[in-house]
Amino acid sequence: MQIIRDLDRLNKTFPYPVVTLGNYDGVHLGHQQIFRKVIESARRHNGAAVIFTFEPHPLQVLSPSTCPPLLNTFRRKMELFESFGIDLVICAEFTRDFASISPEDFVKEILVEKIGVKEIFVGYDYAFGRGKQGTTEALIRMGGQYHFKALIVEAYTLNGEVVSATRIRELVQEGKMEDTARMLGRLYATEGIVVPGDHRGKSLGFPTANIEPHNQIYPKPGVYAVQVEHRGRRLNGVVNIGTHPTFGEGKTTIEVHIFDFHEEIYGQFVRILYAKRIRDEIAFKNKEELIRRIQKDIEAAEKIFKIIKTQGAHP
Repeated sequence: MQIIRDLDRLNKTFPYPVVTLGNYDGVHLGHQQIFRKVIESARRHNGAAVIFTFEPHPLQVLSPSTCPPLLNTFRRKMELFESFGIDLVICAEFTRDFASISPEDFVKEILVEKIGVKEIFVGYDYAFGRGKQGTTEALIRMGGQYHFKALIVEAYTLNGEVVSATRIRELVQEGKMEDTARMLGRLYATEGIVVPGDHRGKSLGFPTANIEPHNQIYPKPGVYAVQVEHRGRRLNGVVNIGTHPTFGEGKTTIEVHIFDFHEEIYGQFVRILYAKRIRDEIAFKNKEELIRRIQKDIEAAEKIFKIIKTQGAHP
């Protein structure tokens, strides 16, 4: 997959570009529905499946106080786009100047003249251009004017509920990781770098990796059964998100205990995939009580992974 971050590099040489527009933070089932349509049409015409997106998120520039916490890092989004079969990502730097472009100029000067778009797929609620003045109806009208097809994709529903990034954020913050996975079509993940901790887990007999997260949102405090991606491997474990109330500490940390793992991985990148919430974070009376509870957490997680392995419960 090719990534272009400089619009001046666009030269209209792409074969039959089929484009979708959007930030696509969640990369959820609704977004994937659009991607499938883009890819199917591009393959049918021997063309290129293209995502036109923005970095940073428009609200981070226009209204930082109202910008929601983002579900994915840029790196994770690009990996997911590629995994679905996207050929090209055009990522425009979103600035106030870019935001001032009218819908008509955006379509004519960028989509038509720089990309040579043949078809555009967007979600039912998509709006673009200065002040979000560009509606789906306007896009269809301009498609007739500039000779491209504009196709609107309806909302994706799951059990009668519209799948959206807003709803997924709520589920993540509520710790409902199974419901989150159903809307994403995969386990929700956070990622970051392993940093030194206080080594308390090791002293308890359960060494942990402390993660400095790159994500802006992670599950509510508690203990979760997780899988950890590290250098091409996917390893089972349990993670604690919280403030260590047993020891009277106040800073929120993310600490993962990886089963049967004894490598030093400080400074290395890991991704944590959340399978299921096990329990709330609890203040225990003493260290021995905490150790017994951790052992039970590990047993609970192992049962969860056994179910996942035998039933294919999660992607």
